[in-house]
Amino acid sequence: MTKFSVLDLAPITLGSTAAQAMQNSVELAQHTEKLGFRRYWLAEHHNMPGIASAATAVLIGHVAGATKSIRVGAGGIMLPNHSPLVIAEQFGTLASLYPNRIDLGLGRAPGTDQVTSYALRRNSSSDAQSFPQDVVELLGYFGEPTTEQRVRAYPGSGLNVPVWILGSSLFGAQLAAMLGLPYAFASHFAPGDLDDAIALYRHRFEPSQYLDKPYVMAGFNVFAADTDAQARLLFTSIQQAFVNLRTGNAGQLPPPVEGYEENLDPRFVPIIKAALACSAVGNKETIRQQIDAFVARTDVDELMITAQIFDHQARLHSFELLAEAVGLKPE
Repeated sequence: MTKFSVLDLAPITLGSTAAQAMQNSVELAQHTEKLGFRRYWLAEHHNMPGIASAATAVLIGHVAGATKSIRVGAGGIMLPNHSPLVIAEQFGTLASLYPNRIDLGLGRAPGTDQVTSYALRRNSSSDAQSFPQDVVELLGYFGEPTTEQRVRAYPGSGLNVPVWILGSSLFGAQLAAMLGLPYAFASHFAPGDLDDAIALYRHRFEPSQYLDKPYVMAGFNVFAADTDAQARLLFTSIQQAFVNLRTGNAGQLPPPVEGYEENLDPRFVPIIKAALACSAVGNKETIRQQIDAFVARTDVDELMITAQIFDHQARLHSFELLAEAVGLKPE
C-alpha cells in the first residue's frame, strides 16, 4: 500500500516573513502527523526570498522538537555545498536528539545559482562530480567505526541514519541502485525522466545492508479544496512562482489570481504544464482519481506530497482532504 509523506519548502508568502513561514511549517507538521502522514521533509535552498529552509538541519530540529512520532528529514541536503563530515555530525546530532525519527535525503544540485554556490565557501574542487564519493564517505561516518578510520563523526558514528538519494535524472537512479539505497525522484517540478529513472533504478538495484529491495518515492503536488474551481485557483500561486523563477524574478509566494492561466503569455503555458505535470488539482474525489492514476502508472512505494498554497488555512485543509481521499488513518 502506498505511503504518503510531506515535502515542505517552508514558503514565505508575499508580505509575510521567514519567522511566520517557520511557524506555519511547525503547524503543518503537527497537523499532518495527526492525519497519519509518514514523513515530513524540508529542502535546502539558498538565496531564494520565498523559501525559509536554507538552514535545513536547524529547521528539521525545530520541527522534530515540536512533533512526536512523524519522521522528519531533509529532502534534501545538497551535498556539494557541504563537507560530508559536517553533515554527518549535524544529522548524527539530530538522530541522537530524536532517535529513529530522522531521515537524510541527499542531492547533487547546489539548490541555488552559481554565484551563491561560491558564496557558500566550499572548496573550489568540490562539485557535483564528486557526489558519489561524498555519499560513500558520508555513509562511512554513519557506519560502525573501524580501526582504520582516523576521522569519525561524533555524534553520528554507528547511528546508521537512513540515507536516501534524491534526483531528477538517470544519474541519481544509477547511484541509488548501485549503493542499494532508497530513491526519491523530484517529479513535483522536473518529471521528464521519471519513468525511465524508476525503471533503471529497479533494474539495476543491488541489495545492500541498507535495503534488500528497491524502494521508490516520487514527489507530487496536491492542491485540494472543496470544489475543483477553488483548487484550480489555489494552483495559480505555484504557476506564478514558476514563471517568476524562469524569468529571473524569483520572490515570495504570490497570492492566487483568477484567470491566471487563461491570460498567461502562451510561451509559458507548455513550460508550466511540463514542470507541474505530476499534480493533482481538485476536490477530494478528483484528487483521489488523479493520485490513483499516477500510482497505477509508476507503482511507487511512497508519494512525497508538496503544496505551495498561499493561504495557510487552505494548505492545512488541502492535506485534510488528501488524507480523507486516500484513506490515511489518523494518529
